Amino acid sequence: MTAPAAAEPAAAEPTPADRRRWARYLVEERAEGMIYQNLANRRTGEEREILLSLADAERRHEQHWLDLLGTEPSRLPRAGIRSRLLGWMAGRFGSIFVLALAQNAEARSPYDSEQYATPAMRADEKVHYEVVRGLAARGRRRLSGSFRAAVFGANDGLVSNLALVLGIGATGVSSGFVLFSGIAGLLAGALSMGAGEFVSVRSQRELLAATEANENAAASAADLDIDENELALVYRARGIGQEEALARAGRIVAAARAGVERTTTGPVSIHAGDDHEIVGSDWTAAISSFLLFASGAIIPVLPWIFGLDGATAVIVALVLVGVALLTTGAMVGILSGGPPLRRALRQLAIGFGAAAITYVLGLVFGVGAA
Repeated sequence: MTAPAAAEPAAAEPTPADRRRWARYLVEERAEGMIYQNLANRRTGEEREILLSLADAERRHEQHWLDLLGTEPSRLPRAGIRSRLLGWMAGRFGSIFVLALAQNAEARSPYDSEQYATPAMRADEKVHYEVVRGLAARGRRRLSGSFRAAVFGANDGLVSNLALVLGIGATGVSSGFVLFSGIAGLLAGALSMGAGEFVSVRSQRELLAATEANENAAASAADLDIDENELALVYRARGIGQEEALARAGRIVAAARAGVERTTTGPVSIHAGDDHEIVGSDWTAAISSFLLFASGAIIPVLPWIFGLDGATAVIVALVLVGVALLTTGAMVGILSGGPPLRRALRQLAIGFGAAAITYVLGLVFGVGAA
């Protein structure tokens, strides 16, 4: 006779603390679902579909806690400040910062130690982290060049002009001279950055223009006593593979012999124009570099512009620059997926360290001059 199967142990009766925790999970899942929904509303194509799928998954998790609670409680706790901040940003900006912050949030799932969460929910959270990290990486790649330039330009202005005004001020000169030095440093640095960027971009564009493909051979194809193989050598010399070179040469020769404009036969160039678009405009690069440097360099000079002098002006300048350095450092940390506070403190230490060196030198030269 077969022994009866042992009965499964009855699930523990949930405590009021359990139900409060479920309600907190419920509001967090609801908030996260709205974040992904709001982000999806500002996206198109594949990214929109991915974000909508994440929102659907969060709604499934929300339903799990609703089922355990039996019905939605009459009073629910508020979502955490991180979720509320992300929801506000997602509805208004839909920026890469939201995805970067969401990535950090998904990395800390509470379900790993939650007995009432299902294994599927724990797996979902791990998958969500990888999906959000992938979406954030896309945004970082699109933003990396312009963001790097913005942070570099503004930080360069902040640190270099703070070091300048502190070093000059430490020599004991008048506040008017410090102000003049700060304005001169702003203009000199901004003009130098703008001119350097202009020369750099213009030189790169001229280099590309000197090496871009020339279609003279293709234009003369109808008059040349050649076949596709010979014309293909032109494309192979430009770095195109043998099969693609033969295909292009065949299209050009056929079109030329038929008297058809080459533009109707499909693309036949190396897409040199794309390279120029990647490099960008020399004037745009120069103006943006000028403005970015100036936006940072003006901050250390503000106390003297508003009539402060002496130790008061120095302290106010340090506070203003410190806030700016912490802000840019935290932004770098958020975008890189690293700890924002650590990045912010690192930025602050580097900036203040450079300023401290010039301040000490100013004191030395000031004492020597006296």
